[in-house]
Amino acid sequence: MRPRVIDLSSVTWRKSSYSNPDGGACLEVSDDIPASVPVRDSKTPHGPALLFADGAWAAFVGAVGNGVLD
Repeated sequence: MRPRVIDLSSVTWRKSSYSNPDGGACLEVSDDIPASVPVRDSKTPHGPALLFADGAWAAFVGAVGNGVLD
Protein backbone atom coordinates (compact mmCIF):
# COMPACT_ATOMS: atom_id res chain seq x y z
CA MET A 1 0.00 0.00 0.00
CA ARG A 2 1.40 3.39 -0.99
CA PRO A 3 1.30 6.16 1.62
CA ARG A 4 -1.22 8.90 1.00
CA VAL A 5 0.41 12.16 -0.11
CA ILE A 6 -1.10 15.36 1.26
CA ASP A 7 -0.17 18.71 -0.29
CA LEU A 8 0.88 21.04 2.53
CA SER A 9 2.20 23.81 0.27
CA SER A 10 -0.74 26.15 0.89
CA VAL A 11 -1.43 25.57 4.59
CA THR A 12 -0.87 28.28 7.17
CA TRP A 13 1.68 27.34 9.80
CA ARG A 14 1.85 28.71 13.33
CA LYS A 15 4.54 28.27 15.90
CA SER A 16 3.58 26.12 18.85
CA SER A 17 3.10 27.96 22.15
CA TYR A 18 5.49 25.37 23.64
CA SER A 19 8.33 26.39 21.32
CA ASN A 20 11.57 27.76 22.65
CA PRO A 21 11.44 31.61 22.43
CA ASP A 22 15.12 31.87 21.39
CA GLY A 23 14.44 29.97 18.17
CA GLY A 24 16.00 26.68 19.21
CA ALA A 25 13.47 23.88 19.58
CA CYS A 26 10.54 25.19 17.54
CA LEU A 27 7.56 23.28 16.24
CA GLU A 28 5.03 24.63 13.81
CA VAL A 29 1.53 23.23 13.38
CA SER A 30 -1.30 23.87 10.97
CA ASP A 31 -5.04 23.89 11.58
CA ASP A 32 -5.91 23.75 7.86
CA ILE A 33 -6.25 19.97 7.34
CA PRO A 34 -9.56 18.52 8.64
CA ALA A 35 -9.13 15.79 11.27
CA SER A 36 -5.32 16.00 11.04
CA VAL A 37 -2.51 18.08 12.52
CA PRO A 38 0.61 18.56 10.39
CA VAL A 39 3.73 19.27 12.47
CA ARG A 40 7.14 20.43 11.22
CA ASP A 41 10.44 21.79 12.47
CA SER A 42 10.45 25.56 11.97
CA LYS A 43 14.20 25.52 11.25
CA THR A 44 13.59 23.38 8.15
CA PRO A 45 10.27 24.62 6.72
CA HIS A 46 10.82 22.84 3.39
CA GLY A 47 11.73 19.59 5.12
CA PRO A 48 9.38 16.77 6.06
CA ALA A 49 6.27 17.18 8.16
CA LEU A 50 4.60 14.62 10.37
CA LEU A 51 0.83 14.23 10.12
CA PHE A 52 -1.08 13.23 13.25
CA ALA A 53 -4.76 12.41 13.69
CA ASP A 54 -6.27 15.30 15.64
CA GLY A 55 -7.25 13.03 18.55
CA ALA A 56 -3.73 11.62 18.82
CA TRP A 57 -2.23 15.12 18.77
CA ALA A 58 -4.67 16.31 21.46
CA ALA A 59 -3.74 13.31 23.63
CA PHE A 60 -0.02 14.04 23.18
CA VAL A 61 -0.38 17.74 24.01
CA GLY A 62 -2.55 16.85 27.03
CA ALA A 63 0.03 14.35 28.29
CA VAL A 64 2.82 16.92 27.95
CA GLY A 65 0.72 19.57 29.70
CA ASN A 66 -0.16 17.21 32.55
CA GLY A 67 3.47 16.21 33.10
CA VAL A 68 2.93 12.62 31.98
CA LEU A 69 5.83 13.03 29.50
CA ASP A 70 9.10 14.65 30.54
